Amino acid sequence: MADKDKKRTEGLPEPPAEIVIAETKPKFDWKRVFFILLGLGVFFLVYFMPPWPDAVDPVGKHFTLSQQGKGAIALFAMAGIWWVFEVVPIGVTSIAIGVFQALFAIRSAKDAFKDFMDPSVMFIFGSVVVGLAFTKSGLTKRLAYKMLEIVGEKTSMILLGCLVVTAGLAHFMAHTAAAATVFPILLAVYALYGEGEKKTKFGKALFIGMAYAAGAGSIITFLGAARGPAAAGMFKEFTGRDVGFFELTKYMFIVGWGMVFLIWIILMIFLKPEKKVIPGLREKVKKLSKELGPITFNEKFVIGTVILVVVVMALQSFVPALKPLDRAAIMLVSTLLFFIFKVLTVKELEEIPWNIILLFSGAMSIGFCLWKTGAAQWMAVNWLVLFQHAHWMVFVLSIATFVLIMTNFIMNVAAIAISLPVSLVVAQYLGVAPDVIFYASLVTAGMPFVLLIGAAPNAIAYESKQFSTGEFFGYGIIPSILLIVFLAIAILTFWPMLGMPILLK
Repeated sequence: MADKDKKRTEGLPEPPAEIVIAETKPKFDWKRVFFILLGLGVFFLVYFMPPWPDAVDPVGKHFTLSQQGKGAIALFAMAGIWWVFEVVPIGVTSIAIGVFQALFAIRSAKDAFKDFMDPSVMFIFGSVVVGLAFTKSGLTKRLAYKMLEIVGEKTSMILLGCLVVTAGLAHFMAHTAAAATVFPILLAVYALYGEGEKKTKFGKALFIGMAYAAGAGSIITFLGAARGPAAAGMFKEFTGRDVGFFELTKYMFIVGWGMVFLIWIILMIFLKPEKKVIPGLREKVKKLSKELGPITFNEKFVIGTVILVVVVMALQSFVPALKPLDRAAIMLVSTLLFFIFKVLTVKELEEIPWNIILLFSGAMSIGFCLWKTGAAQWMAVNWLVLFQHAHWMVFVLSIATFVLIMTNFIMNVAAIAISLPVSLVVAQYLGVAPDVIFYASLVTAGMPFVLLIGAAPNAIAYESKQFSTGEFFGYGIIPSILLIVFLAIAILTFWPMLGMPILLK
């Protein structure tokens, strides 16, 4: 036996006397530490500053900023720095928002953490589950292949097709649900690009574009987001006039779809895909589509459930008996049905991107914090009185810009709620019609292109891991500027032609 072992090892190199594995120490991340400390420094600087002066509106009403309000602004600044530079996971920054409110008596722990389970957060959760159901049932691949058969092999047309589908869905369902529905389809499309999970310009354009298009599409009807009905309610309270379902679409259609195509052009300039075409894609897609076979029961069940949910939410605008139903509860009915009928299992429940859910929990908490402490109203009054003697166009665009900035940080409904009442009062002094204030505010409230917390589709797109928070911030600046320019053009041309009053007679 020993001879056999000896023969077996003959001709083989001698093993090393000692194997040394070099341990590489992780490099210390000074940049990360710097931005953590910068966020904390800004928080403590603002929080412990002496009281700030009151904001005074045009009729002389004073708005005092309490210590809690100043703390909310301090926390708002810290969270913004941490989110943009991603010093910790974005969901962890959200947890910090709740913790700091409780530790520094900005709000009670009960109020701060209650917002983490706000109905809006649960609506986002339900929308994400819809996306999972599309993927698990196989519906995602089927829809992706059908779309690619239509748009062909050019990456520019594939990108445009994805934007159009996303924006179109956001006319009939909440933009969160539209993004959650389209997201797995885009993953299937990107898999055919042939770069695996590697970050590419095409990948960035595909998912960032989805987020932007969901926002642009959602402004066109009352079904796209809660901000529309909420703003219409405030408008009626101020003017006594209702905003009709199709009246909103008449004025928003050109702006919404104009932005969809403008977004496509911007993406093709700054994130031009590495490949002009994906050779053989159409044939490959036809083959893959055939392999899927006939539509399954689970696919039919998912389609039927989603249609049912969308129809009920759509009918809320017309059927008084359905108005008391909360949209989150309606959306979560689909979640219950998917698990009851075993379309989804506990495995899918564990795959839910909780980092994204936590992100919106924190966004909801800081939004309510700014609102309930009076900090948001104090900021709105200070901003708007800067423009009370300006040209009417400058004033209208200043309102739109304020909403655009605020909606990147807090709920767009809250951004509208704090700015619309003040701006409608100031508008009277400048002879500006309330209609243009209402529509201009709704346009920018729907398109937060800079921060992930601005809208759920932004956060859903981030789950693709194709871009960082910093990249999203950078790419969002140009479309944000062009949005204001496009809005100015609409105010001067399209809207008056369609009959919108711009100035009071």
